Amino acid sequence: METDHAREAAAVRELATRLGLPGIVDVHTHFMPANVLDKVWAYFDGAGPLVGREWPIAYRHDEEERVRRLRDFGVLAFTSMLYPHKPGMAAWLNGWATDFAARTPDCLHTATFYPEPEAADYVAAAIERGARVFKSHVQVGDYDPRDRLLDPVWGQLQDARIPTVIHCGSGPAPGRFTGPEPIRTVLQRFPRLPLIIAHMGMPEYGEFLDLAASHEAVHLDTTMNFTAFSDEMMPMPADQVRRLGDFGDRILFGSDFPNIPYPYLEAVEAVTGLGLDGSWQRAVLHDNAVRLFDLSDLRVG
Repeated sequence: METDHAREAAAVRELATRLGLPGIVDVHTHFMPANVLDKVWAYFDGAGPLVGREWPIAYRHDEEERVRRLRDFGVLAFTSMLYPHKPGMAAWLNGWATDFAARTPDCLHTATFYPEPEAADYVAAAIERGARVFKSHVQVGDYDPRDRLLDPVWGQLQDARIPTVIHCGSGPAPGRFTGPEPIRTVLQRFPRLPLIIAHMGMPEYGEFLDLAASHEAVHLDTTMNFTAFSDEMMPMPADQVRRLGDFGDRILFGSDFPNIPYPYLEAVEAVTGLGLDGSWQRAVLHDNAVRLFDLSDLRVG
């Protein structure tokens, strides 16, 4: 008998096939040390203040099973988004992420940082070891991206042209340093800095689209957007949805797997159901990430 997972995996693959794609690139998936992920899940289970509502984890499986499920969905490449919430944590997380990438060849080697004196050194070390994307979580880390301790980090990432997926919007709950203004200041200092605005900057959609319009290295990811779950809280206004066609080369698919409270298929269908044409959908689900991360040698697993 076909399992629910097998049916879902077949549906995701069929969707990609209909678009003429070999699969999907997901720039926003979470893999981290088991003890850290357990604490993240416990926070979601308790509907902590940065969550603010019931949030069941849909893919609460061990690491091997989570990797297998992404591959079953036809995800050709994915990330291991991880992030510190205090000093002295980022370098250790980067060590774990280096090992994870080494044993998981379809994972884009991910790293992170925190505003601390050591940041420039361990970011340089992560780049030397092959990091291809960084994660910054302004909300959870509760830090100001304008902190001068991060200037050498932003400078290195700008020079190396390595993107940072940055959760800087004020959803699902605002933080002390969330919103577009801190990022606008960072981009004034580092105008060529490659940023991927997580969740499309939810709920400050228009302001972050404006930043992308004025900075060609700024991208946005679709993580959790356009789903029924997010639309209950912070729907994108119709006038901003209409703008998305103008950013066809700057939007990347992200899911937040495994920490989503709905099926993976829903995350994909949320993007394909916007009424934008097939070329836009192909770009978002695959082509833009292939170009940004130079993944032209991707093959179906």
